[in-house]
Amino acid sequence: MKKIVVTGKTIEEAVASGLRQLGVPEDRVSSTVLEHPSKGLFGLIGVKEAKVELEVLPDPIEEAESFLQEVMEAMELPGVRIERKLTKEGTELHLFGGELGMLIGRRGQTLDALQYLVNIVANRYADHHVRIVLDAEQFRERRKQTLRGLADRLAERVIRTKKEVVLEPMSPQERKVIHSQLQQHAKVRTFSRGDEPNRRVVIVLR
Repeated sequence: MKKIVVTGKTIEEAVASGLRQLGVPEDRVSSTVLEHPSKGLFGLIGVKEAKVELEVLPDPIEEAESFLQEVMEAMELPGVRIERKLTKEGTELHLFGGELGMLIGRRGQTLDALQYLVNIVANRYADHHVRIVLDAEQFRERRKQTLRGLADRLAERVIRTKKEVVLEPMSPQERKVIHSQLQQHAKVRTFSRGDEPNRRVVIVLR
């Protein structure tokens, strides 16, 4: 974390000078007054300026990105670019470049595990809960489209055979895609069965 010591005729002036040097807003720093200003003898001799130490507070998302860079280096995945996108639900971090297949893993399991760790890192530095969604080469959007198609096909099977279909265990995010896709379906409904990490979506006739 970056620290600087600044001076000024007043504490406020010293802090303002430090913020300009650091290029951050006041809510991104903590300040410690090292010396209070004094006018000295007769207001002329021995005038002492205020001295303040400013320390830049860690930004949760920046810390998460730094963690990701370290992981990329450890996995020998150079040239990976991180793009940040703010949404209503939180922050999305998108990874591009390099060979990201090993980072995604089978059906996104490695990516989900890394997303879990990224959120732990970010919230360690946050004063309120931070939610980060991690994606690589737009895998999550492609996976979402695959799951939607799967939901429609399995719904037709349930209608044709009149038997329930139990899907393989999925993450909460993937189960949500299936539920949402069939929520308004006229002939089938969905619910979840089992405990994590083996919780499954079940599709049945209405």
